[in-house]
Amino acid sequence: MNIVLLGYMGSGKSAVGRQLAMDMGREFVDLDRLIEEQIGRSISEIFDQKGAVYFRKKESEILREVLHSKNSAVIALGGGTPIYGDNLKWIKDEKTGLSVYLKIAIEPLVKRLWVERHNRPLIAGISSPEALEEFVRKHLFERAYAYQQAHIQLDVSALDIEQAALVIQNIVQKEQDNI
Repeated sequence: MNIVLLGYMGSGKSAVGRQLAMDMGREFVDLDRLIEEQIGRSISEIFDQKGAVYFRKKESEILREVLHSKNSAVIALGGGTPIYGDNLKWIKDEKTGLSVYLKIAIEPLVKRLWVERHNRPLIAGISSPEALEEFVRKHLFERAYAYQQAHIQLDVSALDIEQAALVIQNIVQKEQDNI
């Protein structure tokens, strides 16, 4: 079974996913990196040169391909992946994996994103921590419905990467024991 990590940008999907894959001896797939490799451009360049609609269509195609070609990988999604098209339906399909929403409180999320904002196209132009917090709150409100449909919701606000990976590993083990 694949383990599919979803959540807002900066929630730790890639870092936790990499650690989890290493701990469980699984392949790690970072959907954003895979998109960059297949298209030959960074996410920022894709958004700038081709636009959001093009990016979301490609993201959806590559997601579906990954979900159906892997069966024991840890897959870190982009923050907006579950929102577009039929992506949420494919993510929730128990035949392709177990979805885990990495939930994080606003305060640590905004602190993390403020430092990283220049590397993230959606927030690169935001000029103050207060404006970033307002943006994140609005965005999270819009995306909450999709994120909360994950099979498992894990609050990672107070967890480091290793702790979050261990909790997910324990949850996956319990799920597999119940099958």
